[in-house]
Amino acid sequence: MTKDILEIAGIEIKPGETKQINLPTPRLFTDTKLPIPVHVQRGKRPGPILFVSAAIHGDELNGIEIVARLLKSKAIKSLRGTLIAVPMVNVYGVLNQSRYLPDRRDLNRSFPGSAKGSLAGRIAHLFLNEIVAKCDYGIDLHTGAIHRSNLPQIRGDFADETTLRMAKAFGMPVMLNTDIREGSLRQCAADVGVKVILYEAGEALRYDEISIRAGVKGIINVLREVGMLNKRKTSKEHNIETIIAKQSGWVRASESGLVNHVSQLGDHVQKDDVLAIISDPYGNELSKILAPAQGVVIGKQNIPLTQTGEAMYHLAYFKQPDSVAVGWELLQDNLDLTEHTIVL
Repeated sequence: MTKDILEIAGIEIKPGETKQINLPTPRLFTDTKLPIPVHVQRGKRPGPILFVSAAIHGDELNGIEIVARLLKSKAIKSLRGTLIAVPMVNVYGVLNQSRYLPDRRDLNRSFPGSAKGSLAGRIAHLFLNEIVAKCDYGIDLHTGAIHRSNLPQIRGDFADETTLRMAKAFGMPVMLNTDIREGSLRQCAADVGVKVILYEAGEALRYDEISIRAGVKGIINVLREVGMLNKRKTSKEHNIETIIAKQSGWVRASESGLVNHVSQLGDHVQKDDVLAIISDPYGNELSKILAPAQGVVIGKQNIPLTQTGEAMYHLAYFKQPDSVAVGWELLQDNLDLTEHTIVL
């Protein structure tokens, strides 16, 4: 949707303008304001409107750095259309280093919300109507939970051709075709006709350099794909084959104890391969955690302690898992970790 005048929180942004807006949210009980920071960059030339959001879960910090580096990238200087970047949606959660809001609700299960509802409902309603509903496309940035890491991956509803095209353009070796969860940002975005993909990478409360660089690069790839930036004519990089997984599942601990991890993120495992060994405090083996089927490790617990039934390894199931493992290696090769900032 191309607009001559875009208005957010009562502030007009014209083509060619860049503005930083504080989206007002309910005050704390200390009478302290905690507005949502919003960066709006409009190209002089018409084009789509795309939002990038991070920290809907307040302890998922990788996305904040991804947004910061994106806004410094030379690539977006020649933007067509409008980029709306929101480095932290759940400011309350970031302040408290918590996934949740002060009312103990999950913001990403509270959409579409209500202007007269709970704190979570009010923020969801505000963000949906002031940001999301004004866009054509969106990229929502996430990480794993506390003590759990995710392999860089894209999630979305790939039955939708536009969403699939965005996901492939992002350039991750793993794409997970996932159902839309009730109350999620992605569900309500779909209801208002906005195509959204999720980038999952890294661990809560941590920066992960590979995940951050891959995220910045992937967003710029999507901007090129939807016509907001010029596409590159040539590339010296290795092409990464993207494989779509339609099934995934967590492998759980069969015993409580101390964990020695055998498999790592990105590993290709066969049925009955050992993922981890659980031992007692004296070093006696209690059990082995085995892969239930052939697949690739896309998520894992990091802390070397576990309780019976605890989720330890997240496996995605493919017909071509070797391609994913190779793609993960190529992704790391394509990201120059000797330089702190990537210029795209």
